[in-house]
Amino acid sequence: ICGAGALGSLGTGLRTVPELEGQWRRLRELTDRPFAVNHTNRPFDEAAFAATLAAAPRAISFHMGVPADLITRAHDAGILWIQQVVDRREAEQAVAAGVDVIVAQGGEAGGHSGRVSTMVLVPQVVDVAGRIPVVAAGGIADGRGLAAALALGAQGVSMGTRFLASTELGIADEWKRRIVEADALDAVKVANDERVLPPYSRPGTRLEPRSLSTPLIEQLREHPEWIDPPVMGPRIRAAVMAGRGDEYLPFAGQSAGLIGEVLPAAEIVRRVVAEAEAALERVP
Repeated sequence: ICGAGALGSLGTGLRTVPELEGQWRRLRELTDRPFAVNHTNRPFDEAAFAATLAAAPRAISFHMGVPADLITRAHDAGILWIQQVVDRREAEQAVAAGVDVIVAQGGEAGGHSGRVSTMVLVPQVVDVAGRIPVVAAGGIADGRGLAAALALGAQGVSMGTRFLASTELGIADEWKRRIVEADALDAVKVANDERVLPPYSRPGTRLEPRSLSTPLIEQLREHPEWIDPPVMGPRIRAAVMAGRGDEYLPFAGQSAGLIGEVLPAAEIVRRVVAEAEAALERVP
């Protein structure tokens, strides 16, 4: 992704500090392009954040709350802050905290997403952001989505589900196959997710994740009392670390309905840009 001219991102969830440092060293061996490191509030790992500051990536991205204290620490270290928001209120908080980029993530997105649609949220955030660049996320998987985001006032897009179905990503082929075969309605909100996912470790926004359906998700919706958190939590963590999150919580957004094949990540970047240029040329 970085080599193709976009901003690649590495997550920190469930990883130890030595594992993360190894990933960052490896990425810097592969490319001299900038990249971001992502942190979340579920859970927030102070040791991982301190290590990120020491590693000095070009940017840190964050969602599930706007942590003004962490933003200050990143800026003090010369690191840009990319803040994901799910509604106008969070966008206002992000502006007040002095973030460098705001990602307006619509409710169509996979993983932890809000309730406001991308089409409504992006112009709301653009109006609030002023001179701060806005990136659209949620329901975007091709160049038509990028063209639409630009028309709404955003400066770019962030895509997650599209890159899950990329050749290089180290998840099970079954997860990628399910994304390719899925319709938009197959990506559902996960009810009662607190029974199987880590707790929030800082004040912030509580969000329901979106995932392709599994027997676990159906059980969480219909009979959450049947789930034993001390048993299921570690089981899911082990599956995710093995690249088999599809067995329990195959996070994916509604943009799965737009994805028809698994492609190399760089090819995805190139196609999205080319499709966006073609779409914009068709507009009078």
